[in-house]
Amino acid sequence: MAQALYTVAQVRAIEQSASSALAPGALMTRAGRAAADYALELLGDARGAPVLVLAGPGNNGGDALEVAANLAEAGVDATVLHLPGDGNDDASSETAAAYGRARAGTVGWLDMLPPDGQWRLVVDGLFGIGLTRALAGEYRDVVAGLDALRCPILALDVPSGLDADTGAVIGPDGVAVRATHTITFIADKPGLHTADGRDHAGIVRVDTLGVDVTGTPSSASVNGLPVFAQRFTARRQNSHKGSFGDVAVIGGAHGMAGAQVLAARGALYAGAGRVYVAALNAPPGYDSSQPEIMFRAADDFDFFGRTLVIGPGMGDSVDAIRLVVKALDGDSPLVIDADALNLIGASPDLQARLATRGAPGVLTPHPLEAARMLGMTVSVVQADRLASARELALRMNAIVILKGAGSVIARPDGQVLINPTGNAGLATAGSGDVLAGLCGALLAQGWPGWEAAAAATWLHGAAADALVADGVGPIGLTAGELPAAVRKVLNEQVQAQMQAQMQTQVRAAA
Repeated sequence: MAQALYTVAQVRAIEQSASSALAPGALMTRAGRAAADYALELLGDARGAPVLVLAGPGNNGGDALEVAANLAEAGVDATVLHLPGDGNDDASSETAAAYGRARAGTVGWLDMLPPDGQWRLVVDGLFGIGLTRALAGEYRDVVAGLDALRCPILALDVPSGLDADTGAVIGPDGVAVRATHTITFIADKPGLHTADGRDHAGIVRVDTLGVDVTGTPSSASVNGLPVFAQRFTARRQNSHKGSFGDVAVIGGAHGMAGAQVLAARGALYAGAGRVYVAALNAPPGYDSSQPEIMFRAADDFDFFGRTLVIGPGMGDSVDAIRLVVKALDGDSPLVIDADALNLIGASPDLQARLATRGAPGVLTPHPLEAARMLGMTVSVVQADRLASARELALRMNAIVILKGAGSVIARPDGQVLINPTGNAGLATAGSGDVLAGLCGALLAQGWPGWEAAAAATWLHGAAADALVADGVGPIGLTAGELPAAVRKVLNEQVQAQMQAQMQTQVRAAA
């Protein structure tokens, strides 16, 4: 099953229910032990090196104090910078007990962050999932001071200053700890995987602290193979090009033909049987790099029986609007990207046509395109990417891929996936066109819309990750390099799925 993600409210309820059946402070003790074990793992053979533990005023600070006590008992040179606050928030009895335990041991203590501190590891336990306001005063100063350190930072539950639900740094001018690792407790949180969370959480490890969360339903998950791996099937030998569907990319206004070609190559390399480019402007005779792609004039192109990718390089002309209307009124599976999204966002009539379609529809907006369609600013979209994707999917009655760091895939019933693959190399012109073509190819091969959107997003990011691992990017990675990389990852996954099925059959027969 895909890794479920839980909101702060859900985790609070789960924690309260679990605590009622446990001894006082049991969960804090378990959190301190789990985090200390992770810290020791990160230290490796350098257990004698100094470790700084930041402890705030609440229960997250109590977790940190438990970590410090456990590290000291393990022989680590642990020092605590304790920031208990202004006294308005009384510490819980569990946090007070953790403080007493740390004080009774060999833990060192500081009252300010030394400017020349040399630490092997920093543990961030300033604030957890309960923080609702921007870090200020001494907390802000300490977090800012961490930027000068050149060592791993382990955040407890969530990096201080980060919204665990949305992944946004709290406050319009807020700051947050930039951790290299995060150990999050009881259940995983969406904010660790999207928006600023991708830069601030680092590697995320989940420790349930022995709490069973399976009885609590979740409407969000981490995107991955459990969502769509069953769709990776080997091709029958007795097949032909018509067995794998036709994709037609509609767009290509004057000066913007490249977007169409990139989308078409994305579809071709993802296995579509036939790929067409239907261009508003006079189409070229052929693509010299990929002569398999067929070029047609859009004005008389027959959409029937083809999966359509509409919008790359389309522009906003009257002819472009006419093609969008034609696509929306048809019954072809539809991927809507780029200029087509903007045209629909500006027209209530086109939105109504989209919302009442019966055929599969996938929207692939970046944040600005999503903002235009929702009638809000980009900052509002990015402040809560999950809510924005859900709202757009509901309004348009379509599956939405809200692109960006931790792309969010949403469907009209409110279920969302956060994609873990991809890197900054995808922040380049044309990469979204390749994604649209890839999604169109999966739809053309008979994939349902939800699985097609999830797999396309995952494969697109995995291809970029593979290129970076091979030394291609992230700086300078180009969209034109993605289709072949997608093909490689796709075939690897098909082979892996086939091998797994064969092993299952062998075990069943034994």
